[in-house]
Amino acid sequence: MSQLITEKTLTRIEAVLFLAREPLPGRRLLQLADVPEGMRIRGLVKKLNSRYNSRTSAFRIYEVAGGFQLRTRPHFVTWLARLHSAPLEICLSTSALETLTIIAHKQPILRATVEKIRGVQCGEFLRQLMEQDLIKITGKTNDLGRPFLYGTTKRFLQLFGINRIEEILSENTEKSTE
Repeated sequence: MSQLITEKTLTRIEAVLFLAREPLPGRRLLQLADVPEGMRIRGLVKKLNSRYNSRTSAFRIYEVAGGFQLRTRPHFVTWLARLHSAPLEICLSTSALETLTIIAHKQPILRATVEKIRGVQCGEFLRQLMEQDLIKITGKTNDLGRPFLYGTTKRFLQLFGINRIEEILSENTEKSTE
């Protein structure tokens, strides 16, 4: 790193992440924290995470949905659920989850292709997934009737703790070549 990482820089990044409701892209995070030019966000995040690890902190910074977010460590989920007894953010039926899985792994994908894979109509599940902002229309094909293509949303990535959809797509490709 070209410049010395100061305590002030790290605390500003931590403060911005603490208040952010959504994952922040690296460039935006540096901007909001007023970090000097030339500093690399991944290096700063790594430094903060090593501090959290050394203190056995309950949280750390995760890279999800194309940005960075301060989150509670996964092993605290059960305890926090008892504390707040808050309902889950999303509730999906098995059929809706199957539909979402197919879309996530094969996107962009036509409704007809999803229905062919599942063997049943899925229009209602597509509507529900769109209402919950887990999938979106990503385009149209040039086929007769110009049917829609479906793909996942940024909210999908955030809820499932995925940084980029390519992580799923590359896993899918690796498994099919084995």
